[in-house]
Amino acid sequence: MAEPTATDTAALRTSPLAHLAGRMRAATVTGDRGVTLAEWPFVTMVNVRVDVPSEAADRIEKALGAALPTECGSTTACGPHTVVWFGPDEWLVLSQAEATSVVAELRAALASAPGSVIDVSANRTTLELSGPAARQVLEKGCPLDLHPRAFGPGRAVSTTVGPVPVLLWQTDDAPTYRLLPRPSFADYLARWLVDAMSEYRGPEIP
Repeated sequence: MAEPTATDTAALRTSPLAHLAGRMRAATVTGDRGVTLAEWPFVTMVNVRVDVPSEAADRIEKALGAALPTECGSTTACGPHTVVWFGPDEWLVLSQAEATSVVAELRAALASAPGSVIDVSANRTTLELSGPAARQVLEKGCPLDLHPRAFGPGRAVSTTVGPVPVLLWQTDDAPTYRLLPRPSFADYLARWLVDAMSEYRGPEIP
């Protein structure tokens, strides 16, 4: 029997939340207190470790087209890539590009310098929560101050939502948040968010 090809393997993939897609769509709330929830499956995620400043870091930045962010909670972006600060010498690259090509390009940029480039795409899935009530939904179970004065577009930090550890990233002023939990916690988190959204389906409370 022939070994399965990469194309065959990709076709067989099932996202951690495929079974809840209909339930998440049904939870959509429209209007001034609207909020939506959806999964973004199979996002390319690459963990990068490299010393900065260094020639290797410069090469990696050139490959990404974006600087490696240097402050806790900060991100940079260019084209299909967003780079999230994880530590003084560690970043997570989130990309719309194919994982194999991203890893190959970044490993070529790192070359023989100290550091690592590792495909961690299977390590998390992505939930997108968006709409006027999205912040209020998250505030039911997130300890962060999510007011715009403290947390806004381009911020990404590790925190918890309910009891679930996530990477929380705000992408715009809608507001839109992307939550990256481990696959084993994704079902619980999605159900928690759907339940938290249910309040906004009722009539406006004065």
